[in-house]
Amino acid sequence: MVNSSPLVIGVDSSTSATKAIIVNDAGQTLSTGRAPIDLLTPRMHHYEHDPVQWWESTRVAIGDALSQLTDDERGRVQALSISHQRETFACVDEDGRALRPAILWLDSRAGEQILRYGSDEIHRLSGKPADTTPAIYKLAWLKEHEPDTLKNARYVVDVHAYLTHELTGQWVSSTGSADTLNLFDIAAQTWSDELLEIAGVRREQLPHLAKPGEVISPLKAELAQQWGIAQIDVVSGLGDGQAAGLGTAATEEGVAYLNVGTSIVSGIHADEYRFGRQYRTLVAGIPGWYVLESVQNSGSVLGNWFRKHFGDPQLDGAPDPALEEAASKVPAGSEGLLTLPYWNAVQSPHWDPFARGAVVGYGSSHTKAHAYRSLLEGMAMELALNLEGMAQGANTEIRELRAVGGGSRSPLWRQILCDVTGVDIVQSTIDEVSAQGAAVLAMVAVGRYPSVGEAAAAMAHLGARTSANPDNRARYQAWMPVHRKLYPALQEVFTDIQQVSKQLGDL
Repeated sequence: MVNSSPLVIGVDSSTSATKAIIVNDAGQTLSTGRAPIDLLTPRMHHYEHDPVQWWESTRVAIGDALSQLTDDERGRVQALSISHQRETFACVDEDGRALRPAILWLDSRAGEQILRYGSDEIHRLSGKPADTTPAIYKLAWLKEHEPDTLKNARYVVDVHAYLTHELTGQWVSSTGSADTLNLFDIAAQTWSDELLEIAGVRREQLPHLAKPGEVISPLKAELAQQWGIAQIDVVSGLGDGQAAGLGTAATEEGVAYLNVGTSIVSGIHADEYRFGRQYRTLVAGIPGWYVLESVQNSGSVLGNWFRKHFGDPQLDGAPDPALEEAASKVPAGSEGLLTLPYWNAVQSPHWDPFARGAVVGYGSSHTKAHAYRSLLEGMAMELALNLEGMAQGANTEIRELRAVGGGSRSPLWRQILCDVTGVDIVQSTIDEVSAQGAAVLAMVAVGRYPSVGEAAAAMAHLGARTSANPDNRARYQAWMPVHRKLYPALQEVFTDIQQVSKQLGDL
């Protein structure tokens, strides 16, 4: 019966806000809370947070969600687990006070350190190709530019450890969270002395580790009293990408999650450690498993950019039904107009921080609708390349994508993604899917389900399925070999653009 179900709190602390949901064992959301986090941009390519806002937004979001429950429902809340933005870190003192603003995953200040330290050995050891997101390179930047910060920091922590300290008084992170700092020997699932030396971080500065789904500690008594609940357990969580895999129940062989958000992120579970150029490897929420994940900086941010600058000015970049309708009438392949969607460099599959966007094949018959469709097609073709690499890494055929994110709600883009990749897309009907993944771990921890996979399957909520149009699929298969040639043909040009821009002071 629903009324006898234990309830758990799932938290997702993201780049822009912290969200809290309270769910039952069927994955139904009883209440939600949300509080914003300010994005700080002190200079070009620098993105930061005040860590105090991580906690304040979490406290408010949880409090708001709990305030919507009845007394009986508050009495059934048994556990809390955390999902969060990955790779972001803070340097704090003994009491958790930040010595400087936290540096975010999307911060790209450490380009020189990536070139200096990035190597195949670090990739093998950490599971992460050299890229702008992992914290190791930004820590190396701190070591060189702000040495006193690292020297004086008592702890160097991710968002999970920071929030766990506020919730329990203990400095503990999850192995499913800490490994994205790129300081991890991921096969052994512990800190690597070799990587710590590059980062300039001492082992004693790092938090203790717990596996995803392990009970860390009871909630602080004063917080339980403030929120009007029992002293519930705080359960070790994991990063938001892996959590999305649990929230969509993308745990079966051949099923991957797909987040068509600001970036396009897709991942699939693997039962052993693997690494490859077309994906990065992460610790999964399923004990002993890993997630192979591709990341494309190009996502809905590009669609928003196009609509803002070339669409209806009154919409200011919001979805434009008229533009979607016009683009839907353009033949698949945009009549030879191909887009390389690297407006914000490229992660999977090339990991090139200097790559740029390119549109190739313009002719006098091409229109704004062609350009818009080509942009969506370019992102879909990149996803197809990444799915190939993940399928090889997981030694399986990807047969279904479980989709979330605003971009997946566009019928045009969703159909293009299916037609280009040849893979069915099933939409999740859950809004806060990463928080849902954290709730899955909490529900297993309270004993409601015997395994993470069973909990994920029982708590997921899936909606419409989209399949490929055979005629469009055939057209895209003809264009894919041409798209594959674009980056190799332009790679040297991208490097030249970077060098000249630096010479002229344009960077």
